[in-house]
Amino acid sequence: MGPHDPSSRNPMLASDSPFGKSRGMVFPRVVLAGHGVLNDLGTTCRQFDFLDSGAVITGPKTVELAGHRASSILTSAGFDAPVIIAHEATEAEVARVESEVRAISARFLIAAGGGSKIDITKVVAHRLHIPFVSLPTSAAHDGISSPRASLHGADRTTSIDAAVPVGIIADTEVIVQAPFRLLASGCADVISNVTAVLDWHLAVRLKNEEFSSTAATLSEYAAREIIDHAGSIKPGLEESVWIAIRPMIVAGIAMSVAGSSRPCSGSEHLFSHALDRVAAHPSLHGEQCGVGAVMMMYLHGGDWQRVQSALRTIGAPTSAKELGVTSEEVVKALVLAHTLRPERYTILGDNGLTREAAERLASRTGVIG
Repeated sequence: MGPHDPSSRNPMLASDSPFGKSRGMVFPRVVLAGHGVLNDLGTTCRQFDFLDSGAVITGPKTVELAGHRASSILTSAGFDAPVIIAHEATEAEVARVESEVRAISARFLIAAGGGSKIDITKVVAHRLHIPFVSLPTSAAHDGISSPRASLHGADRTTSIDAAVPVGIIADTEVIVQAPFRLLASGCADVISNVTAVLDWHLAVRLKNEEFSSTAATLSEYAAREIIDHAGSIKPGLEESVWIAIRPMIVAGIAMSVAGSSRPCSGSEHLFSHALDRVAAHPSLHGEQCGVGAVMMMYLHGGDWQRVQSALRTIGAPTSAKELGVTSEEVVKALVLAHTLRPERYTILGDNGLTREAAERLASRTGVIG
């Protein structure tokens, strides 16, 4: 993916050509979203020409919702795809699941679960160089289609490269059965793209960082779709899943276009990761990113009230109290945030916020009382 001499591939190009950029972009080949599309799993896997041996990676709860059903559908289609139960997305759990996948010689994987099960699957698929299909049972963040995975350690969460699904089967009939809080969190995660893109523009101007207008446009489109339709996203309504799931998938694709998480991860994500470290009881990732976006939009001088209003309309948190964290933990996270990824320039700058500035920011945006 780095620069190289294109003249070695194309004799029509002069050897001294100043242009030498190259990047690979991987996208899902098939995206099915809507009511009952899980039933198309077997047919879709046959279209991919998958070998007959696979595995369904799911969780202890989602196995009853979708894991066993996915395995049964694949069996009916002539595949051998036993269920593997996975737990929290840690490096140790990835290693364990990878060992089980190797033991049964699976040549493709199905991720039937929430964010952590999809993350585990995409890392295992990446390491074993085998394809996987994303079959989300909830929509708590934009990881459904992204080329990144989050693994939890003893004191930090690490974002690493992972495989992009060759297919996504987002069955709204299945996803609507998950707690609405998860969907609201996913919507908040996508809404937070607005500050991620602003941070990216800032890094281009101040640090001459590489930029993709296509990726930025996709990211902004996804956020705008959620914000514009916030009033239609309600608990227990399958149509709400339909409205939200497509922008989440688009957000993941934006990261594939960019070749990084830049279009969907900026200062608001740094705040969330910092809160994971300092809070006794952190909230959901998307919820924290949403609150972070309110504050970072304020720093950018943008319409932070619009972001806040959309979150409130959906039912996502907009304050420390609603996140279940303390005011002190929010302030500490704001002060710490800029140190977590020093190579990623954001509105927080190289030196970050002072404690006084952090308190003022959180107070003026209503995040703390």
